Amino acid sequence: MGLWGKREDMLVYGREPFNAEAPRHVLAEGPLTSLDGFFSRNHGAVPDIDARSWRLTVDGLVERTLSISLEQLTRQFAQHEVTATLQCAGNRRAGLAEVAEIRGEDPWGPGAISTARWAGAPLADVLAAAKVLAGAAHVAFEAPDVCETAEPPTTFGGSIPLAKALSGEVLLAWQMNGEPLPAVHGAPVRVIVPGWIGARSVKWVERVTVQTEPSANFFQARSYRVLPPDFDPDLAGPLDGISLGPAALTTEILSPTGMSPLSCGPTELSGYSFAGDGRQVARVDVSLDDGRHWVQADLDEPQSPWAWLHWRATVTLPSGETVITARAWDSTGAAQPESAAALWNPKGYANNSWARLRVTCRD
Repeated sequence: MGLWGKREDMLVYGREPFNAEAPRHVLAEGPLTSLDGFFSRNHGAVPDIDARSWRLTVDGLVERTLSISLEQLTRQFAQHEVTATLQCAGNRRAGLAEVAEIRGEDPWGPGAISTARWAGAPLADVLAAAKVLAGAAHVAFEAPDVCETAEPPTTFGGSIPLAKALSGEVLLAWQMNGEPLPAVHGAPVRVIVPGWIGARSVKWVERVTVQTEPSANFFQARSYRVLPPDFDPDLAGPLDGISLGPAALTTEILSPTGMSPLSCGPTELSGYSFAGDGRQVARVDVSLDDGRHWVQADLDEPQSPWAWLHWRATVTLPSGETVITARAWDSTGAAQPESAAALWNPKGYANNSWARLRVTCRD
């Protein structure tokens, strides 16, 4: 067993902050990701929190400021479950780094995405107990983990629009796949914002503030924003670029892995597709000739409106080298963009271009 209870074969980009993704074959194992294979993205050291003394403060534009213990949260609010996929905004960054250098960011492959069954109290129920006042438009979250590389060093935070916060799928979660939330994934309580980038699902949450504007926290106002290609991210100011929220439609090939030669002939391909913020994956296409001809894949049933689905297709691979390409369409009729070059940005966020995997076959 590796660091923080993770698999030994995790791809670890840093030990503190701990950042790691699972290899492709782990994500292909089923619709839910095991706790030891679930990706981990952190900006600071995992805080040591005593669940007995933990309190959640709910304040801001509310009639009643609340201070809730873990026991009160679990006993006084009905527990709900949501199966939801979390995806780092930097998932598949390696594809953008092939276009041009991306400085200072972890080179995430396709494994900075995972799916779990989360259990907790709907945030809407907690906000109802506090009674949100007129004029409120956003809900901000604060956590105690400190990012030392921010200027100046700062705790993690972010916000979502009030309308999203009041939707029933957003949770204050204390369970993951039927087990107590692990420390590295935000114990004792974290926010789960299905359909949005993982950064908005704030771990180790200690404060929920209802307010008129988005959070001014570094990770909302300055980070997790798509900057124009010619921007220097070190010089970007607050609110430069496009703030990331709902996750973009994406697809990846999980099997084969491309790590070893294959036999020629009929070969089953499989992968995942995910459409954020309640959109559904409607179709997945696979090509062996860079998009000149396509084969439609068979789609598994998604576990929920907020979860990825797995797909599979059988193709005949020729001798030699082949680039397998996959793309998805969502329920609005939108498809993934073809080129990573067209999406390149200096922070390497939101690469949802076609998935490509180079394989070699031998007779």
